[in-house]
Amino acid sequence: MVSHRRFAPSGFDRGAGAALSVLSATAVVLGAVPAGATPHADTRAEVDRLYEEAEKATEAYNKADEHAGTLRRQLGDAQDHIARQQQRVNSLREKVGSLAGAQYRSGGIDPAVALLLSADPADYLDKASLVDRIGAYQAGELRQLQCALRELAQERAEAARKLADLEKSRTSVATQKRTVEQKLARARELLDSLPYAERAAYERASRGGRFDFPGFGDATPPDARAAAAVAAARSALGRPYVWGASGPFGFDCSGLMQWSYAQAGVHLPRTSQEQRYAGRHVLLSQARPGDLVVYRSDASHVAMYVGNGQVIHAPHPGAPVRYDPVGMLPVSSVTRV
Repeated sequence: MVSHRRFAPSGFDRGAGAALSVLSATAVVLGAVPAGATPHADTRAEVDRLYEEAEKATEAYNKADEHAGTLRRQLGDAQDHIARQQQRVNSLREKVGSLAGAQYRSGGIDPAVALLLSADPADYLDKASLVDRIGAYQAGELRQLQCALRELAQERAEAARKLADLEKSRTSVATQKRTVEQKLARARELLDSLPYAERAAYERASRGGRFDFPGFGDATPPDARAAAAVAAARSALGRPYVWGASGPFGFDCSGLMQWSYAQAGVHLPRTSQEQRYAGRHVLLSQARPGDLVVYRSDASHVAMYVGNGQVIHAPHPGAPVRYDPVGMLPVSSVTRV
C-alpha cells in the first residue's frame, strides 16, 4: 500500500512506459536514494513504515469488526428463537394447567400434576417413578414441557456466551481502531514536520498513479463476473482511501475488492488475508483482469489486476483509488475468484 519504491522484475512491466515517469518521481521523493543525500530521507521512510503498519492494523480492525457483526446477528437470531421458545413453554404450561383444572373439577388434582405445577416442573420427569401415575397424554405433555424448558435454558446460556464474546470482540475492534488512528496520526505529524517543498513533493508522488485506463492488452477477463468487477473498480477511480471503509464513497484496499465484486453479484470476505483464499491461485504470469493480487508475506495489501501490467487499488491515506504497476510491492499470491 504505502511505499511504492520496490518493483519486482516482471513481464507485466514491459510496455508500461507511462508508469515509468511516476516510478522515477516516486523513487526520488520517497528516498530511494542514499540516506545521506537528504536530511529528511529517514522521516519519509518512517512515514512509509507507519502507513504499512497502519494498513496491517486496518485489516485486523476489519476482521474484528466483521466478527463482531457476525456475533451481533447470531445473538439477534438467538434472542428471537428464545422468545419463540418461551411462547412454546407458556403454551405447554397452559395445557398442563387445563389438565389440572379438569382433574380438580372431576374430584381433585393428581399429585403428579401438582408436581408439574410446582416452582420447578422441569424436575418432574427426573423422578421417573412418578411417570406411571399419570395417563399417557399427560406424560406426553410433561415430556414436551420438560424438553422445551431444557432447550430454553440451553439457548439462554448460549445467548449469554455470545453476548460475552460480542463484548470481547467490541473491545478488540476498539483496540485495533486506536492502533490505526495512532499510526496515522504519527505519520501525519511526521509529514507536517517536513519542509513545505518536500511535503508537497511527497504528497504529489503519493497521488501520482494513473487514472487513465491501461486497457486489457492481450489478457481478457476470464468471465462476465470478473469483467463486471473490473468495471466497478474503475468506477471508483479517484475516490479517497478511508481506512475501514468498503464504499461506495471511500475504500481501504480490501474494501475496494469486496465492493467491486459485490457489484458483480459475488460476495468476498472482508479482509485481504481472507480474500487471498476466495478462489483458486494462479501464477502471476497467468493473471487476467479481475484477479486479486495479494501483496507482502502477511497478505496485508490487495489490488485487482486490470491488464497491461497494471492493478487498480486503494493505496493509503492521501492517495485515492488509482492504477499502479503490478510489481509495486512484493507479490504474495494471485487469486482468481
